[in-house]
Amino acid sequence: MDLKHIPEVKRARKFDLSDGMRIIIALLFIAGVMVYASMHAGEIEHKYLLVMAAIFGGYMAMNIGANDVANNVGPAVGSGAISLMGAIVIAAIFEAAGALIAGGDVVGTIKKGIIDPNLIANTQMFIWIMMAALLAGAIWLNLATALGAPVSTTHSIVGGVMGAGIAAAGFSIVNWPTMGKIAASWVISPVLGGAIAALFLYIIKKNVLFQEDKITAAKKWVPIYIAIMSWAFASYLIVKGLKHLVKVPLPLAIVIGFGIAVGIYLFIKPRIAKRADSLPNERESINQLFTIPLIFSAALLSFAHGANDVANAVGPLAGINDAIMSGEFGKKAPIPLWVMMVGALGIALGLALYGPKLIKKVGKGITELDQIRAFCVALAAAITVIIASALGLPVSSTHIAVGGVFGVGFLREYLMRLEDRDKDIEAIEAEFKEAHLQKEKERLAEYERALEALGDPKKADPFLVKALIEKINREKEVIAKLEHGAIKLTKIEKKAIKALKKYELVQRSALKMIVAAWIITVPAAAVLAAMFYYMIRGMLLP
Repeated sequence: MDLKHIPEVKRARKFDLSDGMRIIIALLFIAGVMVYASMHAGEIEHKYLLVMAAIFGGYMAMNIGANDVANNVGPAVGSGAISLMGAIVIAAIFEAAGALIAGGDVVGTIKKGIIDPNLIANTQMFIWIMMAALLAGAIWLNLATALGAPVSTTHSIVGGVMGAGIAAAGFSIVNWPTMGKIAASWVISPVLGGAIAALFLYIIKKNVLFQEDKITAAKKWVPIYIAIMSWAFASYLIVKGLKHLVKVPLPLAIVIGFGIAVGIYLFIKPRIAKRADSLPNERESINQLFTIPLIFSAALLSFAHGANDVANAVGPLAGINDAIMSGEFGKKAPIPLWVMMVGALGIALGLALYGPKLIKKVGKGITELDQIRAFCVALAAAITVIIASALGLPVSSTHIAVGGVFGVGFLREYLMRLEDRDKDIEAIEAEFKEAHLQKEKERLAEYERALEALGDPKKADPFLVKALIEKINREKEVIAKLEHGAIKLTKIEKKAIKALKKYELVQRSALKMIVAAWIITVPAAAVLAAMFYYMIRGMLLP
């Protein structure tokens, strides 16, 4: 037998080839990072430490691209506003641009101030802590990506620094109030993002989708919603995306963002009206009006993400580089261009190789998204970051975006329950009876085919023939009762139907898995980092 024609074998061969090529490309990148770091290290002492740290930093950058970038483009892909390939190209370009243009000249080497540098005995210990944190954060992100769980890369590296710091100097090294704020963000980020996304979806439904003349309502309200998004994104980019180039206070950023939003409103209002006049009066027409804003939002979110989260990959690497070159640590580390290039290229490559899995998970695996719902998620991400900045709260872009997706899904469930509550129970019974009737007819046809397959009843097994005839007669009786309405739903059956309707729009399995991954990210990364710290110390001690 030619095994290659068996479907399962063909699928396995296809998987092996695809997975193998991704691994080869990733390994080539890591090898390139090793050579690149060796060239820049020259003949310095402890050159091998810098090369090893660069490998860990490149590995971390790829995992950031594979996991975290999905939050920026996943909703746009899931809604159909942009193709998966188009999203990968846009995100890769803008992630790299954000990292290289606005990634900053310096990065704090002790991420978020979570450990006290005064308790680190020497430069050697600091280097070991940063290397262990990088490797632990990268491996945890890799595992989360393999499991299909979008997690916070910031929390991963924070957990890594904390765990390695504890292994090096004990629990007193950790700034526990800061860790408390980070833990609070696990709840604040998704809840706030989900609430804002649900609020805007409800407002759009009320003002546009629930109106009889949707086109007229869209011409009035859609330019306003896009202007609000422009305001939020302009302020977000000024505060977050460009903070390394120019420091702008949040109030001033909001004022500048408002001016930009007014200009965009005046520009797009006549164009939206012209486009809307050519569309039929239906929901899908309104969806089309949000397509271009969604593409822009994916690009802008990617730029801001690259500017901010590149520090998660190259911050510790820059600190190690500075410690090896100058012998100092614990303050601000200048980021050489070669270090920034490792982070930027790693994020873009990780996105292209392994990002599609998480993009599909966020865009399609949690709840069904269209352009309007995805627009609300993107808008919620920008607004939540601004609110958190004003309140001084550390939040995760991953948690915000995924929380926004859950928020719009839960709102749809709530609205459906309201509709079902007002629905005549007889209509529910009719739906149930129709589905039950169809199932019984299929079963009857199956029994009749089985009886026919026996051939001559006189030559077949009499017990089997008798059993099939009894089943056929019983199915005919059930069908007759259903067709004449003799079967009514019990209270338990009615409650069961409503329960099924309640949970049909959001994947509960995805919710449980993602929340579990969020909760264990910091402790899991911390445990891994502590293990790696002892391993690295054991290998490098004389």
